Amino acid sequence: MRLSTSALVLGAASSAMAFQDQKVLNDPASKPAVQFSGDFESFASSFKDKFGDLTADAKALWEEVSLLAPDAMEAFMAHAKGIKPKKHDRKPDGDWDHVVKGADVQKLWVESESGESRRLVGGKLSNYSLRTKKVDPAKLGVDSVKQFSGYLDDDEKDKHLFYWFFESRNDPKNDPVILWLNGGPGCSSLTGLFFELGPASINKKIQVVNNPHAWNNNASVIFLDQPVNVGYSYGSGSVSDTVAAGKDVYALLTLFFHQYPEYSTQDFHIAGESYGGHYVPTFAAEILSHKDRNINLKSIAVGNGLTDEFTQYAYYRPMACGDGGYPAVLSESQCNAMDNALPRCQSLIKNCYDSESAWVCVPAAIYCNNAFIGPYQQTGYNPYDIRSKCEDSGNLCYEGLGWISEYLNKPETMEALGAEVSSYESCNFQINRDFLLRGDWMKPIYRLVPELLKEIPVLIYAGDADFICNWLGNKAWVNALEWEHGDDFRSAKTKDLTVGDRTYGNVQSSHNLTWMQIYHAGHMTPTDEPEGSINFLNRWIAGEWVAK
Repeated sequence: MRLSTSALVLGAASSAMAFQDQKVLNDPASKPAVQFSGDFESFASSFKDKFGDLTADAKALWEEVSLLAPDAMEAFMAHAKGIKPKKHDRKPDGDWDHVVKGADVQKLWVESESGESRRLVGGKLSNYSLRTKKVDPAKLGVDSVKQFSGYLDDDEKDKHLFYWFFESRNDPKNDPVILWLNGGPGCSSLTGLFFELGPASINKKIQVVNNPHAWNNNASVIFLDQPVNVGYSYGSGSVSDTVAAGKDVYALLTLFFHQYPEYSTQDFHIAGESYGGHYVPTFAAEILSHKDRNINLKSIAVGNGLTDEFTQYAYYRPMACGDGGYPAVLSESQCNAMDNALPRCQSLIKNCYDSESAWVCVPAAIYCNNAFIGPYQQTGYNPYDIRSKCEDSGNLCYEGLGWISEYLNKPETMEALGAEVSSYESCNFQINRDFLLRGDWMKPIYRLVPELLKEIPVLIYAGDADFICNWLGNKAWVNALEWEHGDDFRSAKTKDLTVGDRTYGNVQSSHNLTWMQIYHAGHMTPTDEPEGSINFLNRWIAGEWVAK
């Protein structure tokens, strides 16, 4: 199997690897390095408004990486073209059950106990609106519970985010609400719905199959296609960094809970995987930054995420070379090459952490992904499960993802949900590249976690057969985290996670921080360990590991 020139640009935490039959990016001698002359000067000047001036030191980094990873650099520059909006047909407001205007919500004031007037909810909402409708369960058969779907609209910037809400199967008046986010960046959360943890899956006959281990067994769940132009979402506006994405998510939740206040007082949790290691902490920080809010955030959970690149990239070599609990898939020479590349990779990441400049962070992502993801991809092994080869190169190595796309592209499915796009795609690769171009990939998101831990519990879990955001790296950054109770956490005893008479993982917890290793599960942990996943989720939202 040969690797796409776009795949290494997509990089590590992606739930959107492109496996196509193109040139392998791992031989710096295969062609001359990118020449930074006229074309590069034009390239750099076109991004001056977004990123500022290119310094001499930053240009030197680009020149160095062009020598070390010429094909990866060339592919990146060739694909940095911006996002094409999806074809769509917006439905009239009258086709929806409710339209909530953010400007109207911002006009609402309340009086505090001290007699002072304040807005009911904080944040900039005037450019947003929410369209919502009931989904008839009988039309799709995905679940029998109450469901809503719709769009968050930012008409000022032409962004329209699709969501699908499922009420709890148990006690929706009292059960918590969970927002689920897939990663990428650029992948639809409807993948999580139908392939991992939602109320149903799709079989090879494109039939709906009930999931007895669904996360809405004891919680209501919102699945969100974000950022714009992911899944059923669309617009000519763009979002290419996690902080900007968080503004949209805050607006969505605020307007949703305003329209459906019966859910606003219940506990609310954010969970996500992969690039969710960026999304989830950042979105939580955005919510908590608003003192006046109708979002009752109680915890966050990240599965197989990318959160601290400096620490996590050091564990690609051990995972691929037999030190992660599974047989090695790389040769000794390849493992040695990764050892040799690590100091420069970490040096580049540190420079990114220190500056957070796209001019510095982009070369770090290109070099490190080329050095540590490239050798693994060339083996043909599934990056999301080191135990097996890639079974379907067109659908992120999983044949079942193709079935889901086929189902979500059926006219009757789109009509029942109110989808306004001409077609559904599970992942948008250009969004992935744009996040990388913005330098978002290597930003030090882990720095948000200590402040979050002062207010809410944080769960980091990982299926231990995943390569791309592997358990070794996740456990390492959690242990390395500097926070007020770090020593207590590091000295906490590890305990078995069991369901029935079966042990499916282990857990370590102290003072609002919890780590879980889930045995024999890949990147999409609930897919491989459905019984264990619903077990730890139910225990998590019930507060078993919350600091007392």
